[in-house]
Amino acid sequence: MISQKMEGAINAQVNAELYSSYLYLSMTAYFQSTNLAGFAGWMRVQAQEELVHAMKLYDYVNERGGRVVLEQINAPPREWESPQDVFDATYKHEQKVTGLINNLVDISVQENDNAANIFLKWFVIEQVEEEASAREVLDRLKLMADSPGGMLMLDKELGQRTFTPPSSDAPQ
Repeated sequence: MISQKMEGAINAQVNAELYSSYLYLSMTAYFQSTNLAGFAGWMRVQAQEELVHAMKLYDYVNERGGRVVLEQINAPPREWESPQDVFDATYKHEQKVTGLINNLVDISVQENDNAANIFLKWFVIEQVEEEASAREVLDRLKLMADSPGGMLMLDKELGQRTFTPPSSDAPQ
């Protein structure tokens, strides 16, 4: 059985992950409107990943005998100044999510909830990857500055990213 405090915190994270998916879908739309299909594809994969994260948390609450409570999701931004601005926002958002995940781990320790603690380790590792991925693209955008050719090459490269669902041995 999951404690009320842990259940509430994970429910909040379900909603945060759904917002993340919504945010990245908005970024996808922005990139589509600027004819950067590769950047749009990268963000669409990111949106799918966040939805998977939300559902892992959703399923976990149910598995532990809790009740999932979905809240209103705020509208994400729709406009950015540039691809670099988008990835700066992405990197900052992933840092925020890392803080939220770390807070969940802290609550699992306070509640002496070993099952939640073990479950959340997957998310801790995932956030290291999420931050690194966003930072890598951001750093590359900063390096290329005002190089249209570089932007087109990066767009082509980012378009090769595909969605890969987590392996079956990952926590559900």
